[in-house]
Amino acid sequence: MKTLVAQSWEHLQEVLFDGSWNPAIARYRSPYVFRGLPDSRFDLKTSLARLGGNYAQLERHLLRNFQKYGHDSFDTNRSIWHWLTLAQHHGLPTRLLDWTYSPMVAMHFATADIGLSNEDAVIWKVNYHDSFKQLPVDMARQLERTGGNVFTVELLTQLVGELEVFDQLGQSDFFLFFEPPSLDGRIINQHALFSVASNAELALQDLIDQTQTDSQQVIIPASLKWEIRDKLDQSNITERVLFPGLEGLSQWLKRHYSPRNGVSE
Repeated sequence: MKTLVAQSWEHLQEVLFDGSWNPAIARYRSPYVFRGLPDSRFDLKTSLARLGGNYAQLERHLLRNFQKYGHDSFDTNRSIWHWLTLAQHHGLPTRLLDWTYSPMVAMHFATADIGLSNEDAVIWKVNYHDSFKQLPVDMARQLERTGGNVFTVELLTQLVGELEVFDQLGQSDFFLFFEPPSLDGRIINQHALFSVASNAELALQDLIDQTQTDSQQVIIPASLKWEIRDKLDQSNITERVLFPGLEGLSQWLKRHYSPRNGVSE
């Protein structure tokens, strides 16, 4: 995987938006999705994997109990893909990873934790058009028929109803991207989508390398973080917008009025 280091705010824009031009339609339509992390030592590990221990075997128990005890809040007739989306959205450890179509949103998540302002950040950039090539043949054909490049919950539900079946679809390991339903303003404003691998124990970073999917690691040096953070705030890329409601508002205000290096506003 190619690694690039941002030299400035301007260079970061150039790197993240590079490859956006589509000559077939003469428009700037990027084939990349992004994931920002506040520490470059963080890898593409799912919340499920971060549980440690026998986490792959715990997956079905987590989901079963989420469905069991969450039935008063959600429609129990929904597919496993809808339940996975709900679970991820509400903080349950799952095999999903959050991504965004927006480079600016990825920059937000790379710089929002000012407690890590002295650490280099990273933005993962993956070509979701290119990831098409490593899908099982039948899934790739079905996706191609829709004219899209990522799956929807509805299409996944039509193709496979259980995770155990999903894990056995390919002759080799694979991953895919899918768009969640617009459950609330958070998903909408974050321009969000998820990745999912064909085995709870698979590391997406390894799969990307194995399948030679077009991708980059963009390192944001700690020395650039405050400039990027302040310019994102001026651009209204903040918790108040990305997490609509009082919690997001409070997070934004707390960070906005926190001093830098002991200097109060």
